[in-house]
Amino acid sequence: MRDVLFLPLADGVELAVAADGSAAVGDKPGDAVSAPADVVAYFAARVALLELLSVGAEARAVVLQNFIADDRWEALCRGVERAGRELALSLPITGSTESNFPTVQSALGVTALGTVASQRKRIGMTPETARFAVIGRPLVGAAVLAQPEWVLPLSLFAELLVSPHVYELVPIGSKGIFTNGQGCWLPIASASAVVRVRCRFFHPGDRPPPC
Repeated sequence: MRDVLFLPLADGVELAVAADGSAAVGDKPGDAVSAPADVVAYFAARVALLELLSVGAEARAVVLQNFIADDRWEALCRGVERAGRELALSLPITGSTESNFPTVQSALGVTALGTVASQRKRIGMTPETARFAVIGRPLVGAAVLAQPEWVLPLSLFAELLVSPHVYELVPIGSKGIFTNGQGCWLPIASASAVVRVRCRFFHPGDRPPPC
């Protein structure tokens, strides 16, 4: 969760780098989970962008490492662009493709690059008296596509990102909050309340359950 690398630039600004990888998910014979290339790229881009934005960085570009095939490049870009649109972002995309050797299994890397002012990082800002909302469930593989109601809408993330009532947003990986929470600076264990929220509660016209 929030595995973001910070590198100093100048004038109190830092380069922020976040990444995600996907393997054995796609449309090749050796893949464990079947999914179109654009969907694979969409979910990988989600992870990298959410980690980047959650620390207060402004996204600047996306880099793709395509180990699938040359003819999947456009589809991969569409997936990244879809994630960008849902976050109200328009980002340049670059990258490289393994075109010398055919592969029997899909693999993809997505790196998100951004900048953040050193004094504006959203890390370690949450007081111990804060209340926590856990949005969604830890999902992996085919479960991600089968249970969309438990997947955080990016539009909701963007809304929470600018809410004055939210201290920090911490994306959690597929193994869940307790696995990813090891060494976490947020006082989750001593929180005054934790509420699990199904994502559909945040659709227009709905309200989250009472805390």
